[in-house]
Amino acid sequence: MKRLIFSLLFISGTFCSFAQRMEELFIKMPEGIVIQLEEAWRKDLVDLYKSGKAATLENMMQGRSTLLKLTDNYLLLQSTECSTVEMKLLPLVNNTYIICMITTVSAPVADSRVDFYTTDWSILPTGELYTPVTADRFLKDDIDHSSIAFSDANALLDIFLVKYSLDADNNTLTAEYTTPLYLDEESRRKVVPVLKDVPKIYEWKLSRFE
Repeated sequence: MKRLIFSLLFISGTFCSFAQRMEELFIKMPEGIVIQLEEAWRKDLVDLYKSGKAATLENMMQGRSTLLKLTDNYLLLQSTECSTVEMKLLPLVNNTYIICMITTVSAPVADSRVDFYTTDWSILPTGELYTPVTADRFLKDDIDHSSIAFSDANALLDIFLVKYSLDADNNTLTAEYTTPLYLDEESRRKVVPVLKDVPKIYEWKLSRFE
């Protein structure tokens, strides 16, 4: 797996040093990745943020986009009123990096997509870099699958929604089960007893979230 990722990076010529900061990657990203903002607008958001002003602009969807946080290796963008984009530079070896991007849409409950890119914005195979969490991960380990309580709860959990988030201060990826938030209050009371109350947390291990 590592050989595949390193080969893709070598072919695309993206073994780069940390001199390429998140703000530069954000400004130069292809316009199809965050369709609400053209390059000039992304640059304006960065300039506003760095000046200490409110980094908010009208976007192409006739809404507003806000740059909420920007460091050398992390970015959080409120891209629309109901969606966010998070990006983090993750280290490989010899001062090389890849980009992890989380796109989350709340309509009304948060659900996320995880993508990985080289630093010249070539897409990387997601399955080689992390294993998506499944609904079973959020069930209590000692739950009786033959019980009526489990059967009733399982029937209510008929869709799978999960919110992924990155940490600005460390290389972790957190997965939170948001399907229960989609349910009405009575249904939520029925499913809570069979669910764990802690998220799944991945740690970046050189070339993969584990």
